[in-house]
Amino acid sequence: MDKKAEELMKKCENMDDSSVMGSCKVMLKMMAEKNVELEDKPNETYLDMAENLSPKDVSTVLALALKVRESGDIKDVELKNEASRLIRAIEMS
Repeated sequence: MDKKAEELMKKCENMDDSSVMGSCKVMLKMMAEKNVELEDKPNETYLDMAENLSPKDVSTVLALALKVRESGDIKDVELKNEASRLIRAIEMS
């Protein structure tokens, strides 16, 4: 993880910004709808994560967003854009 990603992760700890939480939910639901699979599949589905999202989960969703944005395997532009939106929302919060 690069320095910028580490700074974002630190910023996420117990974040309670409603716009960031909303962006997290949108991205997780989109990942569920598009059946995205990352190598480190979480213990729960992306839809479950979206429904049960709490401020402490933002860093986990950020890690997913960073992987989606940088993944060469994921070609879905809409999903990559949503991941970028989430990352920008966290940067600006």
